[in-house]
Amino acid sequence: MRDVVIVGGGPVGMMLACVLAVRGLDVQVLEQRTEPSLRSRAIGIHPPLLNVLDEIGVGRDIVSRATHVQDGSVRCDGRDLGTMSFAELPTRYPFVATLPQYDTESLLRNRFEQVRPDGVCGGVTVTGVRERTDHLEVLTDTGDSIQARFVVGADGARSRVREAMRIGWTSLGRSGTYVMGDYADTGTLGDTAMLYFERGGVVESFPLPGEHRRWVAMTDYLATEATSSDLADIIRHRTGAEVGEARGEASAFGVQQHLAARMSSGRVALVGDAAHQISPIGGQGMNLGWLDAVALAPAIEQGLSSPQHAVAALSAYGRRRRRTAVIAAQQAGFNMNMGRPATGLRLSARNALVRTLAQPPANALVARAFTMRWL
Repeated sequence: MRDVVIVGGGPVGMMLACVLAVRGLDVQVLEQRTEPSLRSRAIGIHPPLLNVLDEIGVGRDIVSRATHVQDGSVRCDGRDLGTMSFAELPTRYPFVATLPQYDTESLLRNRFEQVRPDGVCGGVTVTGVRERTDHLEVLTDTGDSIQARFVVGADGARSRVREAMRIGWTSLGRSGTYVMGDYADTGTLGDTAMLYFERGGVVESFPLPGEHRRWVAMTDYLATEATSSDLADIIRHRTGAEVGEARGEASAFGVQQHLAARMSSGRVALVGDAAHQISPIGGQGMNLGWLDAVALAPAIEQGLSSPQHAVAALSAYGRRRRRTAVIAAQQAGFNMNMGRPATGLRLSARNALVRTLAQPPANALVARAFTMRWL
């Protein structure tokens, strides 16, 4: 019988697997994919998580491969509204590290397999979870079942684990649509993160390793047919900035925030997007899931050492992390609303607010919030 079965081998599932495995737990990861995704997706890693990555043995590799973003700048109509610096944060890593998700996920998986060879089972779809007296039974599409003391759903917004435990899934706030693409870095922006709060909607830009740069633009609708050239035109029209040669195809995505009714049920816990779907605008999603993993690990250890307290330990984890997820969703919702199209008085009020937040002492609080030091 396994100590823990984690359903989902994305970055959050693999982070939890590493955290538990380096503590000596018997962990198995069930992943539906047979090949890793090569989509860049989440790119920002905040300082508190860089410390955790150090603890599990991958921090040095990630920091050495990533671009270090120490500054951010906000503009509108070609004028600077304010700047933000992470360089003075009281941390060993006073920057946001940017690295494509597939690189991060690969490093985590390799580390886990060093500690637990053959710990990842690919091509497995979980169909259900059955509760027994002192353990759980994970059912799969092969007809096999796996027994474990604990089961963790790290299987995304359409979580089979959450569905199996009949946990509710509530929509939060307004939705949004965006187009994203990576381009060669022209070098004009350095390693600065850029936010263009323009009249037609926000445009964001972040440096990536290999002299690449990620660009994201809010759109009026889900522009699934948009090309890299279309996104370049949007960027040029709104900001006047020119991008380099496209590095891959542009992709459209929609954002709608959700929150699970609870983050645990008996000996089952949820982490990451299975528990809370948070807007990626502001770079919180993956990092918030990683913070879930860090908080869940000691609860599982407590449950293993004192089985009579297992359910209570996971319940306490769920309450704490759900409160944190609510705060994160509110922050993400604020970020999305700040980036919506604006004219007239709304534009003037928004720009005035940005200028205020960019001045001391507010800018230190903004930097703390942006890097998730209060979550």
